[in-house]
Amino acid sequence: MSDPRIMIDDARGPVLGGGQPAGHAGAQPGRTIPLYAAIDLGTNNCRLLVAREGGVGSLRVVDAFSRIVRLGEGLAASGQLSQAAMDRTVDALAVIVCRLARRGVTHLRAVATEACRRAGNGPQFLERVQREAGLLLDVIPPAEEARLAVMGCAGLIDPSAREAMIFDIGGGSTELTWLSVRGSQIGVIAWTSVPLGVVTLAERHGGADLGPAGFARMVEEVRAALAPFEAENRLAQRVARGHFQMLGSSGTVTTLAGVHLGLRRYDRTRVDGTWIGGEDLRRVSHRLAHMTFAERSAEPCVGLDRADLVVAGCAILEAMLDLWPAPRLRVADRGLREGVILGLIQGQHRQASLQAAAQAQRAAQAMTAATPIGAAR
Repeated sequence: MSDPRIMIDDARGPVLGGGQPAGHAGAQPGRTIPLYAAIDLGTNNCRLLVAREGGVGSLRVVDAFSRIVRLGEGLAASGQLSQAAMDRTVDALAVIVCRLARRGVTHLRAVATEACRRAGNGPQFLERVQREAGLLLDVIPPAEEARLAVMGCAGLIDPSAREAMIFDIGGGSTELTWLSVRGSQIGVIAWTSVPLGVVTLAERHGGADLGPAGFARMVEEVRAALAPFEAENRLAQRVARGHFQMLGSSGTVTTLAGVHLGLRRYDRTRVDGTWIGGEDLRRVSHRLAHMTFAERSAEPCVGLDRADLVVAGCAILEAMLDLWPAPRLRVADRGLREGVILGLIQGQHRQASLQAAAQAQRAAQAMTAATPIGAAR
C-alpha cells in the first residue's frame, strides 16, 4: 500500500537484497505476515531496519541496528576503499545477516550509496560482500537515494505547507529535494546531490579542533556548492514568503536536536518529528563547532565516534540556513531505510493485485467455458 502522502511510485518493485531469493536471510516457509528489512550502507554508517506493515503508509519497527564503519575513509584522496574500511564493513554486514536470519525476514533490499558509487574498487568490494556475507548490494544513483528519503520522510511533511525541502546530509554526499505540497499529495519539483558529506568535508578540512576560521572556510565551500541549486530555483524567495517547510533527515540534524533538547542519552521518540527554530539550531551548531574534540566527545548525543564528523555536518547545515533561513526546521530520524521498506511493501501490494486480477480472469474464462450453449436464453 503506497503512502497516501506521496506521489512517488517505486516502479522497480521489490528487490530482495538486490536480487536474492526470498528464502535468503532466514525466511521461514509458510509465513503469512511479511517481515521487511532494509540495509543502508553509506559512506560512514551501516544501518539495518526490520519492520512490518502498520497502518496506511506506516511501519511497525521490529529491529534496528547501526554501526559506524567509515567505509569512505580516505576515499576522496585515493579514489579507493581501504582494506581496513572494507574489513570493518564486512564485519558489520555479517552481524546484520545474523539478525536477519534470527528475525525470519521475508523481504529484503540492501542498498549502497556514495562510497560504493565513487570507489574504483567498488565492484570488487561488492563481490567480497556477496562472497563473505551472502548479501547482494544494490548501488543506487543519487536520484533514487533522494526519492527513497522523501518516501521515508513524507509522514512528517505538514499538509498546511505549500512547499517543502527535504535534505539528507550523508557521509559522502548531501541530497536536497524540493517538493510541492497540496494537502495529502506531494510531488518532486527539483532535486540535487552535491558530493560533500561529513566524511569528505572532515577529511579535507579537518574535524578534531578546526577553529572558527577553519569552520568558516568549510561553510563557504558548501555554500558555493549549493549556490547553483538556489540560483536555478530561487528557493530563498519562497522561504521568505512562508508556507515552506524545511525537513532534515540525517545524523547531523538528529544529533543537534538531541543536544538542543539536553538529552542525557539519545532518544528517537523525543527527536523524530520535533520542530526546532532555525536560530536555535545555529546556536547549537556554533557551540559544537567551537568546542574541543574532547568536549564534543563528552556530549551524550555526540560521543567519540562522531566528535570529528559532527563539525562538518554543522558546516553543511549552516550553509543551508545561510541560503534558506527558515524560521524553524523539522527533524526526521527516518529516511532512506523507511523508504526502501515502503517500496518493498508497494511492490508486494502490486504483485498481489496482479495475481488477484489474473485469478479472477482465469475464473471468468473457466465459467464461460463451462456454460452450456443456449443456457443464457
